[in-house]
Formats: sequence, C-alpha cells, structure tokens
Amino acid sequence: MTSRADAAAEKRRKILAAAVHVFARQGFNAGRVSDIADQAGVAHGLVYHYFDSKDAILDELFSDRWALLLQASRQVDSLDLSARDKLAKVAGFIVDSYRYDPDLMKVIIVEVTRAANTFGQTHLAEISEAYSMIARIVAEGQTAGEFRDDISPDYGAMAFYGAVEQILTGWIFNLLPAGDEDFERATEFVVETVCGGLGMPSRGRPATAASD
Repeated sequence: MTSRADAAAEKRRKILAAAVHVFARQGFNAGRVSDIADQAGVAHGLVYHYFDSKDAILDELFSDRWALLLQASRQVDSLDLSARDKLAKVAGFIVDSYRYDPDLMKVIIVEVTRAANTFGQTHLAEISEAYSMIARIVAEGQTAGEFRDDISPDYGAMAFYGAVEQILTGWIFNLLPAGDEDFERATEFVVETVCGGLGMPSRGRPATAASD
C-alpha cells in the first residue's frame, strides 16, 4: 500500500519532470506554472503546494544535479590517478549526464550556467566550487610534472569547463552530431584539447618548444 509520503514524493517528482520538459522546450521565462501543471497532469494549485514559485522549481533542478557533479568530482579527486585521468573521469560524468538526461542538462546550461542573471549569482558558490576542484586537479598535475607550470590552474579549469560546455551547447542546438560514438569520443576530445594546451600531448609525449 502506497503511503501518503510516497504519494507526495511521486507528485513532487512528476512536477519536477514536467518542469524539465517545459523549460527545455519553452525556456524558463516563457514557461508558466500552468504549463508545468498541465504537463504533470495535476491541478495548478498543487504545484504551489510543493513549490513556492517557478524559481524554486528551477533552483531544485539545478541544486540536485549540481550536487551530483560535486560529489562525483570529489570522488574522482580522491582516487590515485593521474591528473589527466581525473579530468577524463569528470568530463565523462558530465557527458554521460547529458547523454542520459539531455533536457535537464539543457535547462541547467541555458537557464543557469550560461545566463547572467540573479539565479546564476545565487548559486555562484556552488558553481565556483566545481571550478576550484578542477583547478586543484590541474595544480596537482603541475606539481607531478604532468602539466606545464606557467599556466594558472584557474585558467586551466576555465578551459576545461569551457570545452565541456561548448560541446554540450553544440548538442543542444544541433550543431554537433550526437550519436553513441560521438558521446563516447567527446570525453577524449575534451581531454586532448585541454591537456594538449597544458603541455601533455597524446600518449604523454613531452611538449617541445617551437624552433626560432
């Protein structure tokens, strides 16, 4: 027998899933609470029973997914791996997040991380934490001699997330092919691009200076 708590949790889940659908197709600003209610198949007022506002729905969608990214990044950073392999695992987690839940990732990228709005500023600490963890991995690679040490770890982190975000943006706007093979190779492309710039070409060959 389904308990009242289980029934409430299921309704909340349906509302969140419906919001992802509405925000991904109409955009956050154009999507209305009534659209979310219709998509979820619930009464308009029930949405407000679980969430104070449309902003509160987006807040929970972002916070839940970003918490998973932070958790995955912490786990990766604790592993006894090279900096390059750590970057590959974090990139792979983000790519797989899009691969298996593209609408949610579209909402997060378009409506939060790429949007210069109050919502993004509200979550700046969480966003900054993700960048800081990548910067620490880059710094570890520099200390271990994997990466050149004349590039700021913060810039390395920006380049890493910039590369990942641009690939996801390419999929969102159908600018890049999005077949199974493309998802599999995306992580490799990101790591090769970023680590190559940091001075670690494919197969670990040392970077060489250009001749005069």
